[in-house]
Amino acid sequence: MKKRNFNTLTISFFATLFGLVAGALLIWAIGGNPIEGYGYIIKGALGIGFEGFSRLGDTLSTSAPLILTGLSVAFAFRTGLFNIGAAGQMLFGGFCALAVGLSVNLPQPLMIPLIILVSFVGGAFWGLIPGLLKAIFNVHEVVSTIMLNWISYWLVYYGVQTFFKAATIETESKQVPEVSSLRLGWLSDLFNDSVINFGIFIAISAVIIVAFILNKTVLGFELKAVGFNRHAAEYAGVNVKRNIVMSMMIAGGLAGLAGAAEFLGNGTSIQIGVMPTQGFDGIAVALIGANTPIGAMFAAFFFAVLYTGKGFMSANTTIPPMIADTIIATIIYFAATSVLIEKGLTKLSNLRGKRGGKNE
Repeated sequence: MKKRNFNTLTISFFATLFGLVAGALLIWAIGGNPIEGYGYIIKGALGIGFEGFSRLGDTLSTSAPLILTGLSVAFAFRTGLFNIGAAGQMLFGGFCALAVGLSVNLPQPLMIPLIILVSFVGGAFWGLIPGLLKAIFNVHEVVSTIMLNWISYWLVYYGVQTFFKAATIETESKQVPEVSSLRLGWLSDLFNDSVINFGIFIAISAVIIVAFILNKTVLGFELKAVGFNRHAAEYAGVNVKRNIVMSMMIAGGLAGLAGAAEFLGNGTSIQIGVMPTQGFDGIAVALIGANTPIGAMFAAFFFAVLYTGKGFMSANTTIPPMIADTIIATIIYFAATSVLIEKGLTKLSNLRGKRGGKNE
């Protein structure tokens, strides 16, 4: 009998399903109603039953940095690298964008492209360092990116305290002026004064561009070839070291864009002493999204629904908001044990095939 192989998207779907079922059981175990709890999460995240689209706008804005950090991790993984440094790259890229936003005086139509460019370059520079260390000295990227997360943390801490500290709040930077913000008046009005901003367009554009690079360009083919088998790619004439550096730079640039979306879009300042959690959540987004651009986009939106809807759930029920975080952790656990899920699905498929053969 021919063995059936299940693709990673199918496994991610079942991992998500099992996580939701486990979450429902947990809600039931603490005396809550799972259907009611999930219903309030969806209502709170999508604004169902409310006037306007304010809640949907908030969910979309929450998903933007998650999409970009998920893309960052997924892109590196597709090329054989594990980028744990999305948090530091996001923080450094966001700080560069903030510095420009507070220092340069240009009209908003010119400021937004400049902010996007600077945040990407800042993140790409922070990705360049582990890329060079990997390519030249074979330093494992997991180690170097973890170290660089904290170097970025303290550099930004010093930079904000020294040059851009707010006048009244010790732990925050100055707020960027409206002209340097990614928030657009017409977009906010469209979603009933939501915090939605241009960051969601940056994220969607990045999904399209990354998908095009990976699937339609020579660069993408070479990057994936290095990821599949570094030695075979080198034997075929691919410049492996150059592609390692290029991969980490692109991954870092994507994370840097997440910094602009978060600090100049969802917010208007950087809070020091806090490592952006989106950088680490991006690992989960990439994992659930099967390391594909489209998968990362939908996984990020799913996570954003849970994050923005959990407060509404806890306000209308006795279910604590930590349940949503537990559901996400459970889904990640199931995705991490994808081998077991694949074996289970394969056995089920083979069993159905045997029964079908007997009936014939």
